[in-house]
Amino acid sequence: MKSPVLPGGVWSATPTPLTAAKRLDENSVPRLVAHHLRLGVQGLMLAGTCGEGPWLRADDKAALVRAVVAASAGRLRVAVQVTDNSAARVLANIEQAAEWGAEIAVVDAPWFFLNGTPARKLAHYREIVRASALPVGFYDRGKHSPNALPEELLPELLAEPGIVMVKDSSQSETRRDLYLAAMKARPGLVVLDGDEFNCVDYLRAGYSGLLLGGGTFNGAIAARMIAAVRAGDLAGAAQLQARMNDLMLRVYGGPKIECWLTGLKELLVQMEVFTTNANHLDYPLTRECAAQIAAALDGSDGLGYRADLLP
Repeated sequence: MKSPVLPGGVWSATPTPLTAAKRLDENSVPRLVAHHLRLGVQGLMLAGTCGEGPWLRADDKAALVRAVVAASAGRLRVAVQVTDNSAARVLANIEQAAEWGAEIAVVDAPWFFLNGTPARKLAHYREIVRASALPVGFYDRGKHSPNALPEELLPELLAEPGIVMVKDSSQSETRRDLYLAAMKARPGLVVLDGDEFNCVDYLRAGYSGLLLGGGTFNGAIAARMIAAVRAGDLAGAAQLQARMNDLMLRVYGGPKIECWLTGLKELLVQMEVFTTNANHLDYPLTRECAAQIAAALDGSDGLGYRADLLP
């Protein structure tokens, strides 16, 4: 299997449009793809946590991937989250994703993992990578996952040629250094930061780009941040990070992220990309959050976010 040449830049771990009945809203998919193209996003990760992959019906997930592949027509790279509790189940999920037209299979730590010794965790990933029908993206949540691969075993896993991409949401400097070393050893490996509130440090260290749950609305700011870091304008990059953080808190419902997925989808409704803010996780939408979203879009907050959201 020939490994694809992947771009860095901004990738979006996009939310999934749903109807009021919480089924896939397929009519919104072309608008979602067109919106990401306007933002300058390079690729989409479908059916991740933000995409509600663990909660979607199997037929809705299949229809989502097929619809995105058709709408993007090669203009966006398409990755699909395929995580499951055994290598056998993951490999079956990857075969399905390949049939649907996906280009990359993204694998996180299993949700349940009995007898999870370090050696068995490494063997789990190796079995997947070596038998996968698609190139593999490794999603690392580090301490945020009860079944994370120990950091001392990361170099062995990253040496596998079937791994072409990493989403690093570990927030660990030690793991970051291991990924940078892997990039030097394997120049084609794309490593993307998933900590959207702290992008500059990773970009400055040499990461390929960003894979953000908020990429569906902050992608344009994130792209400017990447450009600033690469131009050596670290002060400008820090200002863009602060701007992006402020916008995210307005959309997500403040420092407690109270409205997270519902606020994110409500923003897309007000942008006429989605038709509902329905989601399987049932986050609330406070009156304050809805008002801040509206003010950002109509410009009444005086902060100029409308140009960032609708470039």
